[in-house]
Amino acid sequence: MTDTAIPRPGKVRVPADELRAFAAALLEKGGLSPEHARTTADVFVWAAQRGVESHGVARVPAYLDLLAKGVANARADIKVESSTPAAAVIDADRAPGPVALSAAADEAVERARAFGVASVGVRRTVHTGAIGYYVSKIAEQGLVGLGFVAGMPNMGYTGVRGAAVATSPLAIAVPAAGHAPLLLDMATATIALGKIRQAKANGTPLPENAAAAEDGTPTTDPEKAVMPLPLGGAKGSGMSLAFELLTSVLVGAPIFSAFHSDDPAGRKHRQNALLIAIDPAAFGGSAKDFAEAVGTTLGTLKGLPVADGADGVYYPGERSAATAAERGENGVPVAQKVWRDLTESAGRLGVTPPDAV
Repeated sequence: MTDTAIPRPGKVRVPADELRAFAAALLEKGGLSPEHARTTADVFVWAAQRGVESHGVARVPAYLDLLAKGVANARADIKVESSTPAAAVIDADRAPGPVALSAAADEAVERARAFGVASVGVRRTVHTGAIGYYVSKIAEQGLVGLGFVAGMPNMGYTGVRGAAVATSPLAIAVPAAGHAPLLLDMATATIALGKIRQAKANGTPLPENAAAAEDGTPTTDPEKAVMPLPLGGAKGSGMSLAFELLTSVLVGAPIFSAFHSDDPAGRKHRQNALLIAIDPAAFGGSAKDFAEAVGTTLGTLKGLPVADGADGVYYPGERSAATAAERGENGVPVAQKVWRDLTESAGRLGVTPPDAV
């Protein structure tokens, strides 16, 4: 067993490259190939750099558990199925989400380059991680990226008692000249499940109409809350149901109907996704002209009068991009508990942790 770093109070900071290599080493020991371990670690560190700790390196121990239990398939036989040039389905064979969706993003870009627009569905993956990562990969190539994910029901639905639909996310990334890309990355829930856990740990009340008890009754009591409520009521629950149709049903792997059936297999963890890549050049002009026009639009937004009490005008993804840049220079902060979990995993697997400050 190797020596483990002792976490300090509060948070430690670890250089992004070292944190990425550390996470990859742990995941490789957990059974992933070196390439797939690096891909998965990159998704986690990307989220951590942008301040999305819920999808950051805190996920590594959970993924190690998924791999150990066989919920995630470390040696998945990933297949690309296609009957038309501009669309494909990747059967992930329970591969980790970062592996399957990264492959889907690459496939979507390649096909969109040739045909203007391309959509790639992902069937039978497990927890996808931050969906914003994959559409950002598409935007880095000068294309517009859209992504949808459907998962296991864990959120209320307007008019239903108990959990009905998933907190399914939507992400859109648009390249912009002179600015960080626009990145809209949102769930269909009012708050994340992690926020409910945090409120329970801290003993703080939840916002009104943000969470519900087991019977679906809204509550602000974190001790009674077991699930989030949909964003905007019927709007959020309707979006979640639509995403189930656009992903799970579209690729022939329904989750919602199976989950609510009498078949116990319907409750086994799995997720599906759909990524879409759009080449702006297919709509006239050039990708460069489009990016410049997007940059002008974002600049116009930022030039609007600032409301009283606001510290500025921001577009989606702007602040998280600035956070990523700062953390790229000064290291990624990791919560003490997360660092302890990581170093304990390192000791068990024989991995040397990086130095943390």
